[in-house]
Amino acid sequence: MGTTAKEEMNKFWDKNSRLNRPLSPHISIYRWSVPMAMSITHRGTGIALSGGISAFALAALVLPGSFPYYLDLVHSLSVGPALITASKFAVSFPVAYHTFNGIRHLLWDTGKGLKIPEVYRSGYIVITLSILTSLALTAL
Repeated sequence: MGTTAKEEMNKFWDKNSRLNRPLSPHISIYRWSVPMAMSITHRGTGIALSGGISAFALAALVLPGSFPYYLDLVHSLSVGPALITASKFAVSFPVAYHTFNGIRHLLWDTGKGLKIPEVYRSGYIVITLSILTSLALTAL
């Protein structure tokens, strides 16, 4: 009769412990690269945008008053231009980055741009376009 799944699992973990192996995949065994950082950032901006839109929609449904009331409330805070500019960039960058990187992913879905040099080149193009677009939107 063969071994049970639990026995096989115990053998697996005993061997990994004996050989001092890290949990796999473990972030410490990978060398950071532009595509890796961009993938993580793409996921993060997607989560942030989804969460932000959901929170804004929920607030619009639940909070009393109307949009002009809350707009006047923000105006009455008298925050400086530096905070307003930083806030505009903080809102525009995730939108620009997620959009441009999404277009990049759509191109990959067609089979184009999948060679390593092209992946890096398109990554730098996405980063550059995202920053320039965010700066232009912030200047409005």
